[in-house]
Amino acid sequence: MAGKASTSKPNVGLSGTGGLSHAYIQYPPIRCNVPGSMGLFYDDGNKLLLSPTADQVFSWKVVPFDPLIDPTSDSISQGPILAIRYSLDTKVIAIQRSSHEIQFQVRETRETFSHKCRPESESILGFFWTDSQQCDIVIIKTSGLDLYAYNSASKSLQLVETKKLNVSWYVYTHESRLVLLASGMQCKTFHGFQISSADIVRLPRFDMVMAKSEANSKPVLAAEDIFIITVYGRIYCLQVDRVAMLLHSYRLYRDAVIQQVGLLKFLYDLLFVVDNVLLIHQIEAKVVILYDLFADSRAPISAPLPLLLRGFPRSGTTSSQSSGRESDNSCSNVSNHEAVTYADSWTFLVPDLVCDVTNKLLWKFHLDLEAISASSSEVPSMLEFLQRRKFEAHKAKQLCLGIIRTLILEHRPVPMVAKAIHVVVTSYSHSIKTGSYLKGLKPEKPLASGVQNAGADISAVGTNAIGKSIIHESNARVDRGSSSKALSLDSEDESHTANPRRNSKETQTGGEVNNQNSSGTEVHSAYVMQSSLQSGQEESQLTSAAISPDEMYSFVFSPVDEEMVGDPSYLVAIIIEFLHSANLEKIRALPNLYVLIIQLLVRNERYAELGLFVINKILEPSKEVALQLLESGRQNTQTRKLGLDMLRQLGLHHDYVLLLLQDGYHMEALRYARKFKVDSIRPSLFLEAAFASNDTQHLAAVLRFFVDFLPGFKTTLEHNRYLRILNEMNTSMTA
Repeated sequence: MAGKASTSKPNVGLSGTGGLSHAYIQYPPIRCNVPGSMGLFYDDGNKLLLSPTADQVFSWKVVPFDPLIDPTSDSISQGPILAIRYSLDTKVIAIQRSSHEIQFQVRETRETFSHKCRPESESILGFFWTDSQQCDIVIIKTSGLDLYAYNSASKSLQLVETKKLNVSWYVYTHESRLVLLASGMQCKTFHGFQISSADIVRLPRFDMVMAKSEANSKPVLAAEDIFIITVYGRIYCLQVDRVAMLLHSYRLYRDAVIQQVGLLKFLYDLLFVVDNVLLIHQIEAKVVILYDLFADSRAPISAPLPLLLRGFPRSGTTSSQSSGRESDNSCSNVSNHEAVTYADSWTFLVPDLVCDVTNKLLWKFHLDLEAISASSSEVPSMLEFLQRRKFEAHKAKQLCLGIIRTLILEHRPVPMVAKAIHVVVTSYSHSIKTGSYLKGLKPEKPLASGVQNAGADISAVGTNAIGKSIIHESNARVDRGSSSKALSLDSEDESHTANPRRNSKETQTGGEVNNQNSSGTEVHSAYVMQSSLQSGQEESQLTSAAISPDEMYSFVFSPVDEEMVGDPSYLVAIIIEFLHSANLEKIRALPNLYVLIIQLLVRNERYAELGLFVINKILEPSKEVALQLLESGRQNTQTRKLGLDMLRQLGLHHDYVLLLLQDGYHMEALRYARKFKVDSIRPSLFLEAAFASNDTQHLAAVLRFFVDFLPGFKTTLEHNRYLRILNEMNTSMTA
């Protein structure tokens, strides 16, 4: 959806890093200034910003957002342009020439053909290309929807189906594949269709709520007051009631439309969705309010703050031309208009783009996660919010680790820290079950378009797809996400369980399908995957802010152990709370965490408590734990015995025998080796240990053992050597 902003003077003072804001635009923008341009259009199906001239159309790919990108161009025939879109395979260009004609041009051959409607009875409101198996293009007319298949051989459209309806206007988002058709005197009655690759779903008809301005006056709903948004895989329709100054929310399902609780009253201007966060812009006040529709609260997640412009050179300086591409598309001097925020020439393109139509600049919105996290005192809620972020998952992960680390260093109450830890543990558990954590560790494979299952990585939002001129049509809709994905009306995002308190409340009727993975199978994180932070993972590849047990140890518990002073019992209690949460989620903690607990307890000489931890299996048995018990047992024999017993219980017979030898129990080591067939230890180790004891009886017994139970040992050099040593020892004792 596009909208105008009020006049504002250049806010160059906000370009530094000292400005306080929760949302910002980053300099430089994409510069789309083409001589002879007939306007700017947005093709949300291919994520292209289009600027046609009399005989050419220039296009910029805006996802991913690259300020230095070069445009591509195609030649087109001359004529008026009301809307322009490329087919999803980019082989055909469709241009709406009038309210009764759409012209199609094959890019390779430049062949053209036209499609016209009956001018006496209907007019074309717009069109959009689809990836449906049933049709290739949908044309919206005042008489309803026409679904066509494109025949590349005959260069023509073949009618597949017609849906007769009275249509006043419509909104569409390519990301949701959903079109809403408005009808009625007040334009408040809606028919919805989701045209995805898998199916065509017709939603139930529904009416929107509208307050009456006067007794005899009925307000008419306008297209610019309707937003189709997709957050956390859920499709919503947001409606602005300008009379009541209220934002209504409707949750869209396959077989029902459920009105949600409205947000608090506000002076509406424009809506954006950035990384599943709803941004409400109040142009007159020049502030942005952030809402997280996933949360139960109707309150914003932060206080209203101005929009920040970052990276803009100081007044009087010139922009650095970092590449030849940038110098080709922009002048060398930075103009003051590039520092203007909320100007008349700004047109907002939902979800996260804004176009300066006068100066042909395209900006992208960002969230400042650091500022948002610093402004909240509700730690568990903020951690849940950060764990749901995907655009800057690496930064969100770092912020979560820093928050938990700070809580522990400040010795906050254990229950408070436990709640914070439980948030990240449950989020990690869910990311493992849905596979989102693994996606962050390797490049994602492209997903086939169509109806997605629950847990799909969906964070894109979109709006109107007719591609009307941004200058002349203020209700053009734009979106950001990947063009290959289609959303199901009943799909759920993988962040569904990021807030465990909310899971029990997501039981609404209306055909919603809960596909959450609830198999309860045990999730083993240890030894399976490496920490993305430790392995030098590229930040841009991370799609999940989930924190693994290994990362908790490396970036929270280990650094805190080095910084904390005094009684370590507090840190032990915190780690126990972490283990408790991990056990509830069936996540296996790494041995180094148990080793740290042993070190902390031994440091405070709490050997009795350590013994209880081992006996009650609070410390999960492992070789690392056993060796740490043995190391710590140098000052406590009982602790050393616990380590020996753990080695034996784990079946680590080789290590157990070596430790028996080290402790001087030669014959016990021999008997144990024979009983469990430990043949990996050379006889010389036993003989050397017996010789070191300076006891001829021990040495003779070990020799006799190998002669009796090791065939051929009597002929080896080791036997002859130690037999000679034994004789010399006996001779010296006799003398």
